[in-house]
Amino acid sequence: MTAAAAQKEQADDLRSRHVKPDEMAWQKLRFPGCEVKSLLFDAKTGLATLLFRMAPGATLPDHEHVLIEQTYVLEGSLVDKDGPDAGLEVGPGEFVWRPAGSRHSAWSPNGGTFLAMFQIPNKFFEADGKVTDSAGKDWQQVWGPALSQ
Repeated sequence: MTAAAAQKEQADDLRSRHVKPDEMAWQKLRFPGCEVKSLLFDAKTGLATLLFRMAPGATLPDHEHVLIEQTYVLEGSLVDKDGPDAGLEVGPGEFVWRPAGSRHSAWSPNGGTFLAMFQIPNKFFEADGKVTDSAGKDWQQVWGPALSQ
């Protein structure tokens, strides 16, 4: 790579990223009734900001927030199904953040749309004992190195 090309690449890295969620398709997750639009995702570190939509009655199963997770409810509600805050319901215009290591299942009894921010992907605990990410991949293998940086 020439010095000029390297300078241009570095300058491009500093440009703003303009995202138009209305023009993006919802991406289905492996959890029924759960969909996302990725507004920001860093594949190296796992840093993510997502529009997250849950259909009425959808559940995000047993998971741990490895680092701080933040959620702002745009519409509907998000309820802790279990865990230390079982029964906590967060409604429109409300914000919740969860500390590193917090674990629960979440559901949306009437559906909802949320702005969710993660420092690294959640760990999901499967019935067979495996620990995976939201894509079903081995969490430690994919994200363990990013956590140790």
